[in-house]
Amino acid sequence: MSRPIVAIVGRQNVGKSTLLNRLAGKRIAIVADMPGTTRDRIFADIAWQDTSFTLVDTGGLEVRPSSTIAQGVKEQVQVAVAEADVIIFLVDIESGVVPADLEIAQMLRRSDKPVILAANKSDNPKRESEAVEFYEMGLGEPLAISAYHGRGTAELLDRVGALLPIPPEPETGAKIVKLAIVGRPNVGKSTLLNSLLGEERAIVDKTPGTTHDATNTLLDFGGQSVIVIDTAGIRRRGRWGKGVERYSVIRALRAIDEADVVLLVLDATELLTSQDEHIAGYIQQAAKGVIIVVNKWDLAVNQNMTETNRYIRKKLKFMSYAPVVYTSAKLGQGVDKVMPQAFEVYQERQKRMPTTEVNDVVQQAVTAHNLPRKGKKQLKILYATQAEINPPTFVFFVNDPRLIHFSYQHYLENKLRQSFGFAGTPLRFVFKTRGEQ
Repeated sequence: MSRPIVAIVGRQNVGKSTLLNRLAGKRIAIVADMPGTTRDRIFADIAWQDTSFTLVDTGGLEVRPSSTIAQGVKEQVQVAVAEADVIIFLVDIESGVVPADLEIAQMLRRSDKPVILAANKSDNPKRESEAVEFYEMGLGEPLAISAYHGRGTAELLDRVGALLPIPPEPETGAKIVKLAIVGRPNVGKSTLLNSLLGEERAIVDKTPGTTHDATNTLLDFGGQSVIVIDTAGIRRRGRWGKGVERYSVIRALRAIDEADVVLLVLDATELLTSQDEHIAGYIQQAAKGVIIVVNKWDLAVNQNMTETNRYIRKKLKFMSYAPVVYTSAKLGQGVDKVMPQAFEVYQERQKRMPTTEVNDVVQQAVTAHNLPRKGKKQLKILYATQAEINPPTFVFFVNDPRLIHFSYQHYLENKLRQSFGFAGTPLRFVFKTRGEQ
C-alpha cells in the first residue's frame, strides 16, 4: 500500500523546513532565515519505530493572501491538508499566539483531520513552559519542540505514529496486479490507458495536466485482475503550477509506491528530458518493476528502434534491465505488447531462487574477478541467499560490508541477472557480517 501522508502546516518562518530536515535526518528542504523561502512543497519518506510515512513540507500559509504567490501557496496548502492523513501544525513559541495562527487553527479544525500542535523553537526549559499559551487554539495539548536542536522530536514522531491509519489486512484470494502509468505531462498516458481498456474511460485532452488525480481502473486481462492507475504528469519541481497541480505530483508518487509495475511513458518526439530521468530515478529508488513505453512512435519519422534503444540505454544506465516497448496509443499500434510485458515483469518480481543456486553463481563470480580490498584487508563473501521477493532482495554475508564498492555490487548484479533473468525489476542487495540480524 502507498505510504500515509503527514503534512507540516504553519505560517511563514516558524521552522517547517527545519523540522522536515530534522525528522528526515538530512538536509532536504532549503532553509533560510527569511519568510517565504519554501514555495513548492518538499517531501521525504520517514521511518520511525514500526511505522513509515511521507512527510510533506508546505509554504508559509496566509489565510488572507496578500499576493498572487501567497494565493498559490494557500491553494497548495489546502490540497496538502485534504491529502494528508495527519497534520503537524507548527507555531513559533517566540512569537506566541498571533492572529494568523488562530485563523489557521480554525481552518484545520474544519478539515476534520488529526492535528498535532507543535510549538517550535522551545530551545530551553523556560521556553517549553511557555507552550501552555497555545492551549487557547483549541487543538489539544501543544507539544514543545526544537526542530533545530532536536528537542521533543522523538515524542512528536510517537504522536504521529499513534494517529496514522491502521494498515489494511493483506489481501486474500487472487492477487490483483497494480500497474501505474507515469510520465511527463502530455506524453499520452490517458490515451494509452484508453487504448489498453478499449474504451474511453479517462479524459484525453491536448492540454498538459488534464489528469490531476490518480485514477484507478480495474481491468480484466486474460482472467487476471489488474488495477491500472493513470496519473497526472510529473513536472520538474521548479515548473509545477499552482494549487492542485502541485499536489497531483504527490498522487503520482504515491501511485508509484503502490504499484507492482510502472509504465514510464516517453514521448518519441522529445525523448528523455531531464524530467524523464528524474521520474525514472524515483521508480528505481522505490524498487518497482518498470517498462519503458516509447509513445507517439508514429510521429518519430526520422528514428529507428535500434538507435533509439541505444540512446535510452545510454541515458538510463541505472535502468538497463527495463524492457522497451514502442507504441502509438492514439492509433493503437504496439499497445497489445504492453500488458503481456507487464505480466512478465510482475512474474520476474515473484521469482525466488534456491540458496544453493545463488551461492553457485556468486562463487563463480568471486573466482572470475578480483575482490575489492582496502589496504591489507580484502573482501570475503561467505555466502549469499535470496531473502525476499517483490522486489527480489539478496543478502550477502561478508567479512566487512565497508569493503563493498558500487562497481563490484554492479558486477554481482550482472552475474545474477545473466543466470536468473529478473527482467524489468531492480534487485536489492544487503551486505551483513556473519551473525548480524
